[in-house]
Amino acid sequence: MKDADVVIIGGGIAGVSLAARIGDRARVILLERESMLAAHTTGRSAAVFTETYGNAAVRELTRASRDFFERPPEGFTGHPLLHPRASLFIARAEDHARIEKFVGENPGMVEWLAPDEAVRRMPVLKRGYFAAAALEPGSADIDVHALFDGFRRLALHQGAAIVTNAEVAALERGARWAVVAGGERYRAPVVVNAAGAWAGVVGEMAGLGNRGIQPMRRTAIMIDAPENTDVSGWLFVNDAGEQFYFKPDAGRILASLADETPSPPCDAQPEEIDVATIAWRLEEATHLNVKRIRRRWAGLRTFTPNRTPIFEFDAAAPGFFWLAGQGGYGIQTSPAISQRAADAILAAL
Repeated sequence: MKDADVVIIGGGIAGVSLAARIGDRARVILLERESMLAAHTTGRSAAVFTETYGNAAVRELTRASRDFFERPPEGFTGHPLLHPRASLFIARAEDHARIEKFVGENPGMVEWLAPDEAVRRMPVLKRGYFAAAALEPGSADIDVHALFDGFRRLALHQGAAIVTNAEVAALERGARWAVVAGGERYRAPVVVNAAGAWAGVVGEMAGLGNRGIQPMRRTAIMIDAPENTDVSGWLFVNDAGEQFYFKPDAGRILASLADETPSPPCDAQPEEIDVATIAWRLEEATHLNVKRIRRRWAGLRTFTPNRTPIFEFDAAAPGFFWLAGQGGYGIQTSPAISQRAADAILAAL
């Protein structure tokens, strides 16, 4: 039996950032089912910081996280966490109402851009494909590795124990929670469900149901940039009808179908039809010729029914804390969510 104040289930950005926030004030054990941390969604992120993404609650959490990204704690990382990259949103005629709503919901952050100006800034776009455009100047690329490793190192420095190959086999309620994982038994007054795509499974294991949490598969590919073209200054281009997006990535182009296909929790893999559809949509909207796909992958973005992350104690089970449903927003909201979750947990100890 190993005792702690808090047992965290899940070694993605949610669990590790929380461990970093509370490791100096509580005895923390973090359990990860895989042999390495960030094996699933965290390690497959498109790595974009945009304050216009998601519903109002998500946008507020992202805005509250910006200061951390721009001014991380002393010693947190030796590299900038954000690299400026404006986002361009384009809409076909049938999606005009969607982009109009989008601009209206983000005053001061998004500005209308004439379609001809959009093409001037991104000549790779076909002018006939879209009828309206908007620009978010303040978005950026996120250095996900630097962010995650900063939280990981901070958690370890503050004394948190991180255990891999520790898939949870049982959760038992008593005066304290008992967690059976990886052949060991752990006990703590607070257990945190930060299990990502497996959060619903963990909730059911605790006898609390899954709260409607649903993993959704998203597919992405990496292709070569056009010959003799420096794409490093390209914008992040996002179709307002959620048909695709693309952005530069290490000299190549990362593109996604922006799909949301319900999936069981698993090591998600791309489907050939989705990969082919990404290539087709890119060629339909741009002058890109997808000759070769350098890499393809898929990840699971896990949502609650109202698409708002949950970070709260379960009213039906003292000591059980939900830190789940981050959707596609988990990286960019992690500073704010981890701090608010830490405040709630530490106040309860």
